[in-house]
Amino acid sequence: MSFSFWGRRWFKSHTRRSAAAFVVVGRHLAMDCITGGGRSPLERLKFDNVVLRRLPLDSSEEPGVRSVKGACFSILSRPQPVVNPRFVAVSGRALSLLGLDGPESVTGDPLGAEYLSGSRVLPGSQLAAHCYCGHQFGQFAGQLGDGAACYLGEVKAPPAVDRRGAPDQPPLLPGQENPSGRWEIQLKGAGKTPFSRQADGRKVLRSSIREFLCSEAIFALGIPTTRAGSVVTSDTRVIRDIHYDGNPLNERCSMVFRIAPTFLRFGSFEIFKPADETTERQGPSYGHDHIRGQMLDYVIETFYPEIQQNHTDRVERNVAFFREVTLRTARLVSQWQCVGFCHGVLNTDNMSILGLTLDYGPFGFMDRFDPDFICNTSDNSGRYSYQAQPAVCGWNLGKLAEALAPELPPHRAEAVLEEYMDLYNGFYLGTMRKKLGLLQKEEPEDETLITTLLQTMHNTGADFTATFRSLGLIPCPAEGEEGVVQEATDLLLKQCTSLKELRLANKPSMDPRELAMLLSMAQGNPRLFQMISDQKTIARQLEKLGKTQELAKINQQELRAKQAEEWTSWIVSYRKRLARELEGQNNVQEVLEDRLRAMNSANPRVVLRNYIAQNAIEAAENGDFSEVQRVLKVLEDPFSAGPSAEEHGRVGSGCAEEAEEEPHGAALSTTTTAAVAAAAAAPRKFVPYDSKPPAWATEIGLS
Repeated sequence: MSFSFWGRRWFKSHTRRSAAAFVVVGRHLAMDCITGGGRSPLERLKFDNVVLRRLPLDSSEEPGVRSVKGACFSILSRPQPVVNPRFVAVSGRALSLLGLDGPESVTGDPLGAEYLSGSRVLPGSQLAAHCYCGHQFGQFAGQLGDGAACYLGEVKAPPAVDRRGAPDQPPLLPGQENPSGRWEIQLKGAGKTPFSRQADGRKVLRSSIREFLCSEAIFALGIPTTRAGSVVTSDTRVIRDIHYDGNPLNERCSMVFRIAPTFLRFGSFEIFKPADETTERQGPSYGHDHIRGQMLDYVIETFYPEIQQNHTDRVERNVAFFREVTLRTARLVSQWQCVGFCHGVLNTDNMSILGLTLDYGPFGFMDRFDPDFICNTSDNSGRYSYQAQPAVCGWNLGKLAEALAPELPPHRAEAVLEEYMDLYNGFYLGTMRKKLGLLQKEEPEDETLITTLLQTMHNTGADFTATFRSLGLIPCPAEGEEGVVQEATDLLLKQCTSLKELRLANKPSMDPRELAMLLSMAQGNPRLFQMISDQKTIARQLEKLGKTQELAKINQQELRAKQAEEWTSWIVSYRKRLARELEGQNNVQEVLEDRLRAMNSANPRVVLRNYIAQNAIEAAENGDFSEVQRVLKVLEDPFSAGPSAEEHGRVGSGCAEEAEEEPHGAALSTTTTAAVAAAAAAPRKFVPYDSKPPAWATEIGLS
């Protein structure tokens, strides 16, 4: 029947009904138009919630926060609606994993925003929250769990999607496959659960946009990750004190629709932990060791079926499983390092049992290369700094091994853990060779060449992403060339930081008097010193102080000359190595083309820099959601040489212009509140997505 028929009939028999009833019926009429009178694409999703059948459920329906013993999941009895939910952005590529055909399959559904905000329950969905524990910043924290995430169920993947990804996408890379044939879907920010502790179970617009964009950006970079299908915001408000300074903001509740084969993590197996010697906390399911075996069986049979099939001995099966998790973790962190990605909170509860990038919080892509880069302002000790990530992931694997005992014998786990750094180094060097275009041969000196490159980048304050992308423009040696080294040097100098920016970046965060006091305490009262600080922090502050004093003695021209000297030296070594790539090659042109193709597919032109995310957040908070979708489009094709990264640059506060030259021996620059406010109030200029960050980007702090 037509819309007009139903409209006339409704008006005849219901003319005295309220306006609210008109809206409700209108929704259903619109739905009929979209779906042909049947259910919407979201409502036609086929659920098979296996994990809730295979693992123990919390039998209590007691409301509120509680300790959940002897169970892996708690059932949530009802949805927690928000007011006026609406879509901010949608990823068609992520939704296609579920067989949904493009963004319109959810945005065109009048109930779509209600379903994907947790205000309404999808047919076949079962609401639940997962119980897990974790070591946070090295200390066992006891029960944590899904305090702001809600399991919706497991959707059967269409046949072409289960292993390959989406039908219109290439085969998934190692670590991205999904042998289970189901995709777990989840809402982050959908309200309170038994694991919310003192929080409200809600997320806000800024954090939701960051997670949404980064999930899809990491996937497009070829790195295993959970996915994000949509962001929904609402008129429901929560109070957040962003800077913990007593100035809270009233922010919109927002939800991220997340997709993964499973969200089980290292911390899922820590619920059985006995009382910790340091914190005295224990897992809520301590003593329920049979559940550990159930969970291990479920994970291996479902997500590692080849291991299950190839091992009849239980211990050997479990060792093979742990070895595969170790390999995937080593590969994952090597991929992070090679694109300059810093996770920020690598606690054991944020480590995926499948080797996926999981839980996007205060993450950051490096701008200026700094091995000590810390993206999380609450990480005072630098435990989760860029250069610490490989070792921390190894430490977390050790904690997983402890959690799996006695199913995984400790001596067998130790033997596997000894392989970890070799695995990591192999993955890392392999990718770095590709980033430098070294494809024809592997030489022992390559590691030195890579190390020297990174040291030169650090010394000169070179931009990580832009420098690696520029390496593809440095030609291999050929006869009769003149000025190539100088041109290459000039190219890389454009990616370097000015004297003003270097001085600001190397300014110690610790007052000199405080530093002197701690140094004295370290010598006179080591025990008290260990309670207040640590040697790594002091060493980092001393290094910055030395760099600061060095930079105070030179001017911009002298700095530029020194940077040019360092880059020229490295470029000469690099081109000699490139020359050896051509030795004995019959088709030199083909080798050169392969090199450029490989480098451009390994060195992204665009990553989700903080200033790009911040611009999208500011626009969205002012009611303009178009920038989020525009950024998503650019990030979905990060290696592209096309013009989109330039053309779609959104306005930002200032731009990445060269700082003015300072006189020789000038006093160190300091950033004041007034200066930051003035920069924010200055006329906004266009900043291309592939540019170096604007000056104001250094003020973005995440915790």
